[in-house]
Amino acid sequence: KCVVLFLQLCLGLTLLSGLAKPDPDPLQDYCIADTKSPLYLNGAPYLNPTLAHSSHFTTSALAKAGDTKANQFGFSVTLTTLANLPGINTMGLTMARVDIAADDLVLPHSHPRASKVTICLQGVILVGFVDTSNRLFTQKLEPGDSFVFPRGLIHFLYNMEPEKPISGLSSQNPGAQIASRAAFVSNPPILEVVLEKAFQISRQDITKIRKNLGG
Repeated sequence: KCVVLFLQLCLGLTLLSGLAKPDPDPLQDYCIADTKSPLYLNGAPYLNPTLAHSSHFTTSALAKAGDTKANQFGFSVTLTTLANLPGINTMGLTMARVDIAADDLVLPHSHPRASKVTICLQGVILVGFVDTSNRLFTQKLEPGDSFVFPRGLIHFLYNMEPEKPISGLSSQNPGAQIASRAAFVSNPPILEVVLEKAFQISRQDITKIRKNLGG
């Protein structure tokens, strides 16, 4: 069966974002993103507040399941954006839906600009992160359990059983970098001699890994 992961706003995320503050505080109650503006800002131009409508604060972008067969890793991510949820502009939040096939995972990755909280609603999910001293923190989450991923650290989510967690990111633009793809399929590619020394592998290993990762 396919697992469904919903990244949504929750109390835990609100508290977390209040402490982490990776995004600047807004100066208004809300700043509805003007997605048609030709201007480019660190964020987005916004509409006159008198033009705000309840539709700006709701989205159905996460209602449809993603295609877990679209890549060889067995997961799909659907994000809220300023285009499908303009009211989220300046709120310091990101919501997303992640679909993970059975016995597959969200690859080890990091969010350089956000912390993340995950709450398991049903089933069992194995989560974990590695700190800067290379210490692994891992936990099986069952319904009602939650787990916090510190900002910028490598972490993963593995589908052990059909499950449904809720998670949230404390940034409007958290960024995401998959560790394996960053190392082996960067553009332009990292010199092979660097990878050989860093991972203690042969040039043939590098070629095989790049091929497996779609490089």
